[in-house]
Amino acid sequence: MDATMDEFNQDERSKKSNKKIIPVIHKIYQLLSKIFLYFLVFVLVIIMILFALYFIDIHKNMKNGVTKRPLFGAYIIISPSMVPTIKVEDAILIQRKEASELKVGDIITFLSTDPRYSGLTITHRIVGIEKSKKGDLYFRTKGDNNNAEDSTLVSYKNICGKVIFKIPKIGYLQQLLTNVYGWVFIIIIPCVGLVIYDIIKLSKSIKRSSGPNKKNDKDQQQREYIEFINIREDKKEHDKGDDDIEVI
Repeated sequence: MDATMDEFNQDERSKKSNKKIIPVIHKIYQLLSKIFLYFLVFVLVIIMILFALYFIDIHKNMKNGVTKRPLFGAYIIISPSMVPTIKVEDAILIQRKEASELKVGDIITFLSTDPRYSGLTITHRIVGIEKSKKGDLYFRTKGDNNNAEDSTLVSYKNICGKVIFKIPKIGYLQQLLTNVYGWVFIIIIPCVGLVIYDIIKLSKSIKRSSGPNKKNDKDQQQREYIEFINIREDKKEHDKGDDDIEVI
């Protein structure tokens, strides 16, 4: 008997503990999901603003008959040449600048003319500026993690823009989103989880709202049953009284 009571008490404590833990898990999951969704919304808003500025700039240049590089650009770093300033899988945002606006110390993204990396897009720091006899500016560059400067000078026409912003490790997120399993894990599962949580929350709310009505119906049935028993008992007493009356 004691062993049975102990098992019962232990089971009750376990149920109470689970009831306390589950709401906490729900709150944590809901908080993380909201943070992630807000982050996505923030990123989408920034992208929309940049696209708007991008198309406004293109329209303005076309109207003036001028050909320029895009006002903004974004790249994922795949080389450790700028470590520790910019690490592998970091994302960078660049902005187009005039040659006169660039100075030593700025980090720029450019198309390399080095025979070893010809045509590749490289992001390095400006370590020197030289001017040709014609007055054109050329930029000497070097990776922060490299021992030597780049072997070729960079002309302004090959510069895509100056680095103005960095987002650490966003490249990993890009890799996940380009993968089916990553897309399911990062987007689908959190969204489905939120929908399921809201459905459960709604069903519990409906049950709570309908609970008192069910209880009132049950109480009404009990009252009707008691009233029926009382009426039947009164009828029996009345019939018994009629039998006791002596007929003359």
